[in-house]
Amino acid sequence: MCQAVTWRLCPLPLTTRVGLPGVYLLGKYGQKKIREIQEREAAEYIAQARRQYHFESNQRTCNMTVLSMLPTLRDTLMHQLNSESLTSLLKNRPANKLEIWEDLKIISFTRSIVAVYSTCMLVVLLRVQLNIIGGYIYLDNAAVCKNGTTPLAPPEVQQQYLSSIQHLLGDGLTELITIVKQAVHKVFGSISLKHALSLLELEQKLKDIRKVVEHKDSDQSAPYSPLCHYLMPDEENPLATQACGLTERDTATIKLLNETRDMLESPDFSTVLSTCLNRGFSQLLDNVAEFFRPTEQDLTQNGSVNSLSSVSLPLAKIIPIINGQIHSVCSETPSHFVQDLLMMEQVKDFAANVYEAFSTPQQLEK
Repeated sequence: MCQAVTWRLCPLPLTTRVGLPGVYLLGKYGQKKIREIQEREAAEYIAQARRQYHFESNQRTCNMTVLSMLPTLRDTLMHQLNSESLTSLLKNRPANKLEIWEDLKIISFTRSIVAVYSTCMLVVLLRVQLNIIGGYIYLDNAAVCKNGTTPLAPPEVQQQYLSSIQHLLGDGLTELITIVKQAVHKVFGSISLKHALSLLELEQKLKDIRKVVEHKDSDQSAPYSPLCHYLMPDEENPLATQACGLTERDTATIKLLNETRDMLESPDFSTVLSTCLNRGFSQLLDNVAEFFRPTEQDLTQNGSVNSLSSVSLPLAKIIPIINGQIHSVCSETPSHFVQDLLMMEQVKDFAANVYEAFSTPQQLEK
């Protein structure tokens, strides 16, 4: 009796319930599922590796593009802020020597400060543009875009879109020069050429100029950086005014430009640009600091090596130092200035986020 009850309560072995053929089929099914999972993981790994390789290649392109455009930026600045013509006039000892020196003071500071601003802007703007277009190119090359779908960014659209960088090198730069020159005149205009400044005092003057240019002394906090105006034209750009006669290429270009404008007006962009500017002006001061080294006489009198406050130079001697900084800031050969900007972790992380946002298949659905 007990044996019978015990027998009925024990579960049947698997082979008894489904038989040997069932076990074989379950095993084959399990192997198939495992193989599918392995193949899917391998495909995802390969796709991720390709994407990572494309991203890294795109960053190298960004760096080379920045370096290739610096000579144009430098030449434009030297043409619009031609301090060399003033120094040539001074060699002839003209009667209006003091007036020329005053002009040289304003132009020299304006030129170097605009060089820092525009170089930082160029670095960050190209990171945005080339990673947006890079994301679209990756999608065009991926399998999702090989089903007869119209390319997201054909070569002619890429060319038209990237040509918008000319605003920064043209009208945007001209407007920036005007604003910076006004700020320089406000801060340095009344300072005598004989007035001596320490490195700390010079640093404060540069901060005062930045406050004016970046509207940091304004009570109203803008939702995005006021410097965006110099990076891209206003939304009422020539392409938008041609809306009734747009081709498919123009529509794609406007979409790219609008996406870029949205990115430039984001808090992340403002933070990265501000970080670059802080690094840029710090590097400018480091370059100038080489000329503020204390002499043996200074060390004897002060008993200190702190050149930041112990050494002062007349403004007339600082002007040539500042004037020559454009060759370091806008150097096409990788200088410490440009290299520091290109290698900043904040810039790299921001570039990765932009590329990630525009290289995902979901971007196709927008």
